Amino acid sequence: MSASTQHRVHRWPQPLPGNDRKIWFGADYNPDQWPEDVQDEDIRLMKQAGVNIVSLAIFSWANIETSDGNFEFDWLDRVIDKLYKAGIAVDLASATASPPMWLTSAHPEVLRRDEQGHVIWPGARQHWRPTSPTFRTYALRLCREMAEHYKDNPAIVSWHVGNEYGCHNYFDYSDDAVQAFREWCRDRYGIIDKVNAAWGTNFWSQRLNSFEEILPPRYVGGEGNFTNPGRLLDFKHFCSDALKEFFCAERDVLSEVTPNIPLTTNFMVSASQNTLDYDDWAHEVDFVSNDHYFTPGSWHIDELAYSASLVDGISRKKPWFLMEQSTSAVNWREINPRKEPGELIRDSMLHLAMGADAICYFQWRQSRSGAEKFHSAMLPLAGEHSQIYRDVCALGADLDTLSDAGILRSKLSKARVAIVQDIQSEWATEHTATPTQHIREWTEPLDWFAAFANRGVTADVTPIHAQWDTYDAVVIPCVYLFSEEMAERLRTFVRNGGKAFVTYYSALADEHDRLYTEGWPGLIGDVVGVRIEEHCPLGTLFPGMLDHLDVSNGTVVHDLADVIDAIADDTTVLATFEADPATGMDGRAAITVHPYHEGGVAYIAGKLGRDGISQSLPEICAALGFELDADPRAGDVLRVVREQEDGAIFEFLFNRTRNTVTADRPAGDMLICSLATDSTDKVTLEPNGVLAFRR
Repeated sequence: MSASTQHRVHRWPQPLPGNDRKIWFGADYNPDQWPEDVQDEDIRLMKQAGVNIVSLAIFSWANIETSDGNFEFDWLDRVIDKLYKAGIAVDLASATASPPMWLTSAHPEVLRRDEQGHVIWPGARQHWRPTSPTFRTYALRLCREMAEHYKDNPAIVSWHVGNEYGCHNYFDYSDDAVQAFREWCRDRYGIIDKVNAAWGTNFWSQRLNSFEEILPPRYVGGEGNFTNPGRLLDFKHFCSDALKEFFCAERDVLSEVTPNIPLTTNFMVSASQNTLDYDDWAHEVDFVSNDHYFTPGSWHIDELAYSASLVDGISRKKPWFLMEQSTSAVNWREINPRKEPGELIRDSMLHLAMGADAICYFQWRQSRSGAEKFHSAMLPLAGEHSQIYRDVCALGADLDTLSDAGILRSKLSKARVAIVQDIQSEWATEHTATPTQHIREWTEPLDWFAAFANRGVTADVTPIHAQWDTYDAVVIPCVYLFSEEMAERLRTFVRNGGKAFVTYYSALADEHDRLYTEGWPGLIGDVVGVRIEEHCPLGTLFPGMLDHLDVSNGTVVHDLADVIDAIADDTTVLATFEADPATGMDGRAAITVHPYHEGGVAYIAGKLGRDGISQSLPEICAALGFELDADPRAGDVLRVVREQEDGAIFEFLFNRTRNTVTADRPAGDMLICSLATDSTDKVTLEPNGVLAFRR
C-alpha cells in the first residue's frame, strides 16, 4: 500500500496575487454554522486581528453535496469571494472528513466496525472505513467536483485533504479491512511461511496455511488472553498504510485537476499521540502540517517544544504549517484547563521558533452548539471585547513584525543533540503482555528533551529514519525495535567519534517484535559494553514488591530497571543500584560508559525520569567528553535559534519556570517582547514570557 519511497517536492502555499509573503495566520472557519449575515462581521474582525488565511469546508460535505449527486456551491462561493476581496486566502478542504447522513443511510457498509464487530454508527465524526470501495467512490467524486469547481479560483492557495486521518478511525475490523490486511501481508511477505516466521505462529498453534486464514487482531477474550504481538504490530502498520493510501487517492484526484495548488493534511504529532507513522506520511504531502494541543500543567512548555521539534524533524527542517491549536481550553479532556495569561502568545511563538511558518487555530468563531461548543476560538462567544481576542490581535501584530524582519527566510538551527523517536517501537510497547504496562516508548524521549533543557541544551527530536547520525550526540530512548540497519548506523556513528546515550528497553527485539537471544541490548551489546539478562519491574501492584530503586548518585529509578549480568572490561560504572541485598539488585550497574573506537556510549539501566536524567547528565557527559553549560540557571530559559543562509540569526528566549527570571541579553535588535523587559545587558522574563531578537 505504500505509495512512494521518495519525498514529494516541498511546495509552500503562495500569497494571494499582489501580496507579500507573510507568516500565515488564521484558523479553521466554519461559516455554515452561522447565519450568512455574520460573515461580514467575521471578516472585519479577521482583518483587525491580522488573519490572512482560513481553512474552509473541512466538515461541510453535507452542505456541499446535499443529496446523492446534488452539489450546491453557491453559499461556499459567496464566502470565498468575500474572503478574497478582503485579502484572506483559503486553504480549501476536500470536505471528506465525515460522510453525510444520506450516504451512511443508503450505504451502511461504509461504516467501520470495532474489534468485537460492532458497527460504529453515525453521530460523531470519521465513522467511515478507509478500505471501503463504496466510500472511496463517493469521496473521490466529491474531490473531483471540488477541484473542477475551484480550479481557477485565485483565492485557493492550498488543499486541506481530509482532516486528522485516524483520529477516530485508525482501527477498523470490518470485512473490507480483513481483505485489505491480507493483501497488505501478501505484498509485504510474498509467501505465507514468511508471515509465520515473522509472527512466531508456532506458539499457541497459530500457524497459517494461506493468506486467506489471516485475520486482524479482533477481540480474543478477557483478561489473560493476549493477541499475537507480531500480528498486532503489522496490523497497526497496515492501518497507517490504509489511511495513507486513501489520502493519496484523494490527493491524486485533486492534483490531477489542480496541479499548481500544493496539498497537505493535518498530522497530530504530540509526545503521546503519534497514532500514524507520520514520518512515512510526510513523503506524500507537499508540506507538513500539524495539529497540536497543549498539555496542561508542568509539562506544558517542554511537551510543546518537544512536539514542535519532532514536526520540524519530520519536515526535514523545511517550513511546516501549524494547522490547529487552541487559544485557551479544549473540550475533550475530563478536565479542560484554560490557558494562563501570556500562554496564547508564548505557545505560538514557540511553534514558530521551532520552524513553523504558519500559525493557525481551531477555530475562528467559537461554536454555540455541537460537541465542540466549549472549545476555545480566536473569537470567543464573549466577542471582540475579550482578553482572548485582544491577545489574538497582539499575536497578529507580532507575527507581522517577524515577517517584516525576514524570519520566513530562516529555519530552525541544527542542535548538538538528537533525540530519536520511533513510532513502531511505540506501537510494539503498547502490547499488553510486556514486563510492565508502565513503560511506553513515548515517555522516555520527552524526559530526555526536558532533562537536556534543564542543562541549557535545546535538543532536536528526530524520527528514527532521519539523519540523527550527523549530530554530535544522540539519545536512543526506549527504541525497543532494532533492525540490523539501525544497529550498524549506531555502530558507525560511535566508531567515528559520536556520543550516544542508550536507555533501558532498547534493542530488545527485531522489526517483527521477535526478541533477540544471548542477552540485551541485542545487536549493539558490543557498542554498549553491557549485557542484560532480564528486567526488574518496579511498582506497588503486589504487597512487598520493589516499588523503586535508589541509585548511588542520589537519583531514583521507577517502573523498570535492567538486570545487568555482564560488563565489558573497558566499561566504566558511574552509578549502581542500592537495595536490600535479598533483591539481587544491590550493587548492580545502573549507569555505565563504554568507549568504542573514537566515540563512546552511556547506558542508563532504568527509568530515571526527567529530574533523575538531569541530575545524572553532568557526570555522564563528562565521562563521554560532551560539554554541558556549567551555569546552574541555564535551564531557566529555553533558547531556540532560527538562522538564514546569509548568517542572520533569530534568537527566541522562553521562560521555563513559574518564577521571574533574568538572563544574558542576546546581541541584536529586540523584535518581540511579551511579559518581559529588555535592558542593556540583561533581560527579564515573567512566567510565560517570551523575547525574540534578530542579529
